[in-house]
Amino acid sequence: MYPLTSRFHGLLRTPVPSLRTAAIAALLAATGIAFAPTPASAQRIRLHVDDPGVATLAAEVARLAEAARGTVGVAAYHLETGRGFTLNGDERFPMASTYKVPIAVRILSMVDAGELALGDMVEIEQRDVYLTASTISDLIDDPGLHLSIHNLLEMMLQTSDNIATDVLMREAGGAAAVTAHMAGAGIEGIRVDRPTWALIANWLGAAEVSERNRIDPGPYRELLEAERTVADIAALNAAFNPDPRDTATPAAMAELLRRIWERELLSEESSALLIDIMYRCRTGEGRLKGVLPPGTQVAHKTGTIGQTTNDVGIIDLPGDAGHVVAVVYIKESEIEAYADREPVIAHIARAIHDYFVFNGG
Repeated sequence: MYPLTSRFHGLLRTPVPSLRTAAIAALLAATGIAFAPTPASAQRIRLHVDDPGVATLAAEVARLAEAARGTVGVAAYHLETGRGFTLNGDERFPMASTYKVPIAVRILSMVDAGELALGDMVEIEQRDVYLTASTISDLIDDPGLHLSIHNLLEMMLQTSDNIATDVLMREAGGAAAVTAHMAGAGIEGIRVDRPTWALIANWLGAAEVSERNRIDPGPYRELLEAERTVADIAALNAAFNPDPRDTATPAAMAELLRRIWERELLSEESSALLIDIMYRCRTGEGRLKGVLPPGTQVAHKTGTIGQTTNDVGIIDLPGDAGHVVAVVYIKESEIEAYADREPVIAHIARAIHDYFVFNGG
């Protein structure tokens, strides 16, 4: 979810505790008390099992998270056993393009209800064509373009196409309808508030822009291409970071992924389609997938904006070890380039993967 100008590519986009500390963590988890591995880290761990091994894993993830030089949120759950933990799991993080997962769930629920069909053709209007991360704005922005709901879903989730996302949000009934759908499903920690053009415009300082107060593609381009100093960009991020809109908690996003996997939100056909598209995601190769063993399959969705870099998904484990939900959010990172934040996500994912490969049962 980042503007396609080189100026913004880098912006969009503790010691290991002892075994005794890990044992204390497990004891605290059994009583529902959060556990912080070190006072300096300010990272809050919550275990969902009385398991010293998971406590050790969680403490190691908190240690790895320190390299992000920001706040990191993690939720990891072994789908077959329910064992897992969260790190800052109830704190809100900007979703960036990971909010395309709840949008997809809303659209596919409408397909299941007969309100939409995957083959329905949607016109891409000229007012939809913003300069942004999109094949449409890059290559096929002439009048007369029509794409199916299925095409738009593929583009939104595979390549994180922002124009496809905004068109689908409109078909879904708007941002409020997506948030209401999440709440109606009992997932309270996810809120969707703006199309991507409004979100990016707000991040760039156009606070008046909203879903109901559009900015035209011409002025939007001028906003993207305006000259900004390092101090200007720091001020923009400082204003954007605490914004509660378009945020999720790691715990809520993990629950959404679990319920997609378990076919609790959508029909078998729609669930299978969504998971299949997420397996074919083409973004974020250096994030959850970054240092996993070659050939490891991950159904995931990435997100990047400002000081935020995210990846959320489901990792296949080898043999009969099962599958693990892995949500990793980074916000307020002092690391300037988003690509330099990606190894933090990658190493957290590898720690989670390896633990449940050998301790999945």
